[in-house]
Amino acid sequence: MISFATDRPRRRPNLTPMIDVVFLLLVFFMLASRFGSDRALPLSVAGGGTAYSGPPRLVDLSGDSLRLNGIDIAPDALAEALRVLTETPGDAIILRAGDGADLQALVAVMDRLTGAGFTRLVLVE
Repeated sequence: MISFATDRPRRRPNLTPMIDVVFLLLVFFMLASRFGSDRALPLSVAGGGTAYSGPPRLVDLSGDSLRLNGIDIAPDALAEALRVLTETPGDAIILRAGDGADLQALVAVMDRLTGAGFTRLVLVE
């Protein structure tokens, strides 16, 4: 009969490196994922659609100033001033952001106008 060497006890696999990798992946995906819901602001493309009618409604945002048709206006009074210039809430309101305007200020003005019921905002360069 053939005799082989004595049986060695089986080594158990070391799972510590695999657990470390899984933990690091979990942390990475938790930090890289977005938990908030995205919101979309409806915008019209300038130059397309129906013809412009009515008085001018140009909201100009530059730096710290907000102007309606070239006249400085407070952000709280913007919606009421635009109600006088529009016939329906679906009339086009032209938004133009100047060089000093930041995106958050533009979005705040757009939120204020959509909250006031204006549905057709046109963003121009």
